[in-house]
Amino acid sequence: MNPTLPTAAEVIALHDRLLATAGWPAEAPAPRDEALWLWMQTNHRFNCRLWAEEDLARRTTVGPAEIAANKRAIDGFNQARNDATERVDEILLITLGLVDAASARTDAPVSTVPAGARLNSETGGSIIDRMSIMALKVNAMRQQTERSDVAADHIEGSRIKLGRLLQQRADLGSCLDALLADALAGRAYFKVYRQFKMYNDPRFNPALVAERAASGGR
Repeated sequence: MNPTLPTAAEVIALHDRLLATAGWPAEAPAPRDEALWLWMQTNHRFNCRLWAEEDLARRTTVGPAEIAANKRAIDGFNQARNDATERVDEILLITLGLVDAASARTDAPVSTVPAGARLNSETGGSIIDRMSIMALKVNAMRQQTERSDVAADHIEGSRIKLGRLLQQRADLGSCLDALLADALAGRAYFKVYRQFKMYNDPRFNPALVAERAASGGR
């Protein structure tokens, strides 16, 4: 693997190390670099914050105002997570020589893909994003195996689920390594797929457009 490209083992180590870091995700340690590793860490940070907020949003003993605040935070964290995923893809594609660097961050990036390369439907960044979520699932399920306030069948069931989650993460890692190796060799490519989260944009969300019109455009 090209030394400037991440391996699955490195990505898994990053995710697990951050989850074990005191103060994370409120406090973030310095990343390995200010480009790819910064944005992989940013993606993981917002996935972690999103995970915690999703738990809070399911409380049943608090008022609707608190749940509404959770839902708004979820929207913001999800947008930030997607933005970071797109930055990861941009950097990977530039590193792989599959996109014109000057146009990579635009809505119409100029492809420099070699002839005959196959298009992969999932991007490198989206696999890394899924690995981040898998790290959270692994961490949470491992905690279930360490509880002392539940019955033995809960512990055993959690151990079985943990094994399956670890296998799923390993499989995702294998797919990442294979995709990046194939892309580096000119056999495959992927694209930056903009999420265009219209519900977060007051210019496109019809409910927000209507609110603004009703208030006289203010």
